[in-house]
Amino acid sequence: MGCGSIGRRHIRILRALGETEILAFDVSAEARDRMAREFGVTLCETLEDGLDRAPGGVLVCTPPTTHLEIAGMAVRAKCHVFIEKPLSHALDGVDELLETARTAHRIVYVGYNLRFHPGLLQLKRLLDAGAVDRPMLARIEYGYYLPYWRDIPDYRSNYMVRASMGGGIILDSSHELDYLRWLFGEVASVYCEAGKLSDLEMETEDSATMILRMRSGVVAQVHVDCVQQQYTRTCKVIGTKGTIVWDHLEGVRHFTSENAAPTSNVEKVSHLYPIRPGFDPMYVEELRHFITCVRGADQPQVTGEDGRRVLEVALAARRSARERREVLL
Repeated sequence: MGCGSIGRRHIRILRALGETEILAFDVSAEARDRMAREFGVTLCETLEDGLDRAPGGVLVCTPPTTHLEIAGMAVRAKCHVFIEKPLSHALDGVDELLETARTAHRIVYVGYNLRFHPGLLQLKRLLDAGAVDRPMLARIEYGYYLPYWRDIPDYRSNYMVRASMGGGIILDSSHELDYLRWLFGEVASVYCEAGKLSDLEMETEDSATMILRMRSGVVAQVHVDCVQQQYTRTCKVIGTKGTIVWDHLEGVRHFTSENAAPTSNVEKVSHLYPIRPGFDPMYVEELRHFITCVRGADQPQVTGEDGRRVLEVALAARRSARERREVLL
């Protein structure tokens, strides 16, 4: 459901995974026809047409404001559902969807693909093994210039720029909030400074800097923006006996009290895990996992409840920016 940039990626990967029975729908006939030409998928004229064909799983790849309506239709049609992040643009209707899915024994999976990034997986393994002892601080950053995103010729046609479609960097980059919870548990409070600082033509915030206090005691700084020219995605975790640094473009470094003494050549005194994957592998593993869950052989790593909690944090951050105060969760 939805044949834009992310829908196209998922169709391409499903084909690569050997899936042959793929139905596609988009409100744009041009987008539908493009998928048929490129990948030979079967086109649907309406949402109802697609659901009437009883698919095993539905991937909702539309703007956030439409997620709950489409997902609800799919669940009521007895389909398992994969919803691209964020789960929605608002909490209204979320609990009803999750309850409907529970009653129907159907999966609601939210597409936070960074959970499958080899570098972040290595960082989590190190944390779980006590590599830094007790984590105290985290610093997370994502940034990339919006006109370079995806395969959209004009960034102004991207839902990201429109408040009415659930755009804005906080919701669109909620990947960072999801993996923050994955690493450190639930968020206790958030303070956020956010707004539109650039000259980009958009109605929504283009940058946000958040301070989050975790119930585990970790204090995290999360910065996201769509204005910087160089792609940046990093996470630094500072613990009582070490530091771990993940950089999507460089890999993972682990510094301990034994190897982090001052030196002009940190490469020689740190444990280096040179994990520098492209973007496709994490999407491949994410969809492979979802298919396995649909077939009943695994449990979802990112549940609808996870998506709800991330959305709650993102909306609290927006509220904090509006009201210029810390918001408790």
